[in-house]
Amino acid sequence: MGIFGRKNDETDATSAPAAVNPDLAALTGEYTIDPSHTTLGFTARHAMVTNVKGKFLDFTGTLHLDGSDPAKSTASLDVKMESIDTGSPDRDGHLKSADFFKTDEFPTMTFRSTSAEALGGDDYRITGDLEILGTTKPITIDLEFNGAAKDPFGNERVGFEGKAEILRSEFGLTWNAALETGGVLVSEKIKLNFDISAIKSA
Repeated sequence: MGIFGRKNDETDATSAPAAVNPDLAALTGEYTIDPSHTTLGFTARHAMVTNVKGKFLDFTGTLHLDGSDPAKSTASLDVKMESIDTGSPDRDGHLKSADFFKTDEFPTMTFRSTSAEALGGDDYRITGDLEILGTTKPITIDLEFNGAAKDPFGNERVGFEGKAEILRSEFGLTWNAALETGGVLVSEKIKLNFDISAIKSA
């Protein structure tokens, strides 16, 4: 993913795009997502009146970052659907069932990037293929680069936040229940949010 290029606050926004900072080349390399300091979350509207938030606890992912040419950066993510956690065991059990994710049949959700682009400043966009329930659809994720640092254990880290939206029905997630007052129990649109820390491995 091209999550590089902090913008100098003094840069004239109307000027031509600046060349990539040579110092960013030091960030180029392979990274492994650190699950202990990463959140893969989602939000769904419930009963038309409130939001229910959840996350996945078991996942692996890798990044290839190119500091000289962000468009050459890539990302890969595998998520264990049994690890879904919304804070309610009953609701989690329903989400794992045949009504929703059918985790016995489809244990993993995957993402594979297909392109990346720099939008200016700290903002980037990555496009890729998201697979849920055996159905693959393109998804676009907007990213904000949060910086790079070496932690007390000598790990070189990068961090970023991301967000995206999907429609449940496009992946075959069609279960719902009508409300007496109108509307449905679970929203069609699902908001995805990411807060990721990755460690340089090579």
